[in-house]
Amino acid sequence: MLDPTPLDTQLAAQTEDRLRVLVVGAGMAGLTVAQLLRHNGLHPVLVDRMPRMEHPGYMLALMPLVDQVFIDLGIRERYREESTPLRSYRFRAHRGKPLRTDSLGELLSVYGDYNGIGRGELVHVLTANGCPITYGTTVGSAQPDGAGGSRVEFVDRDGAVVGTGEFDLVIGADGMHSRMRDLLSSTPAQRLDTGWAGWVAWADDLGSADLGEELWGDGFFLGVYPVKDRLGVFLGGPIPDLRVGPSAFVDDVRERLDEVGPRLSAALDAVTDDPAPCFWHLEDVRSERWVLPGGVLIGDAAAGFLPTAGIGAGMAMEAAWMLARMLSHADRESLTAVLAEWERIEKPRVESAQSNSRMLAKLMFRRGRAVAWLRETVMRLLSVRAALGPIVKLVAARPDPDAAAERVVRAG
Repeated sequence: MLDPTPLDTQLAAQTEDRLRVLVVGAGMAGLTVAQLLRHNGLHPVLVDRMPRMEHPGYMLALMPLVDQVFIDLGIRERYREESTPLRSYRFRAHRGKPLRTDSLGELLSVYGDYNGIGRGELVHVLTANGCPITYGTTVGSAQPDGAGGSRVEFVDRDGAVVGTGEFDLVIGADGMHSRMRDLLSSTPAQRLDTGWAGWVAWADDLGSADLGEELWGDGFFLGVYPVKDRLGVFLGGPIPDLRVGPSAFVDDVRERLDEVGPRLSAALDAVTDDPAPCFWHLEDVRSERWVLPGGVLIGDAAAGFLPTAGIGAGMAMEAAWMLARMLSHADRESLTAVLAEWERIEKPRVESAQSNSRMLAKLMFRRGRAVAWLRETVMRLLSVRAALGPIVKLVAARPDPDAAAERVVRAG
């Protein structure tokens, strides 16, 4: 449960902590690192500029690399109860005909769970044991305090100062369009804009509760992804084409399909039936550095993902888990070295997964009938195992944060 808490109360709670930590942003990375630090005995201050947790939500596919987050927090069974296993993937041709169905269970089950979950349900799982947060608050400035830490000025949504605090570590976890990234770094982040966007909606579960489906059309994309008791739907296309609105775009998509079936038909209906489907601009961002003079970046603030490989949330949570576990070995004297080692290990892993998502985007977000036929020829030969091979290697080769931190601390 997210527990709205006055800023002064949070600041007072960490007075005696060996590391005073501020987490800015209550997305998946921010919640994960804050909850793990609390589990390890610290009292990080968590703030979010939104007045409440009002994100409309979307579906997430979490690979086994996040399992240790839930194990460490003692909530793995709750996670399993609130999610659903993803066991198979179906690829459909641009006119709707199924081309191939691959097993995901065989690909990833040896490493742990591969589950679909709604964003709102994941927030509830991560905060099951309580989570103090101060809403409507962000950082106005962060200045070095002369002792290796930062003096932070907090502001409300109107920019009025609401408090100050001193921290050994400031963690910017405030999303793709991070304010903390701009405050901490003078180097612009690298951005990739696909020129595509789409709507997220929810449909009733019509069976095949462990099957994800994708239809890569000529100038549109339709994805259907199971979570517990329902289906997450994404319908997208080039931004100029979407200006007609959801209903007209859905009508256009239906005219291009020869074969839909009840499941995909219900998915299209869900987009038109939702009075305000969430609109998702398909872009990503990559920060040159994660560890900066005034703090660190994590999650989408450090590397925001396209959804094409279904790995963004998982990599954000892995980076948060790595950071929290390594900080459990750090004190104020070793903090700088521990952070540098965290970035050295985790940044290449995240960027490798991000590059895989970008590669798939080049295959998906192109239009033209000839391109569609070529893409389908490739997909007849390219299994999910081959397409996600680099991601599976990351899952299989997860680093040991405790050994990494202990090595740095010993080297002192």
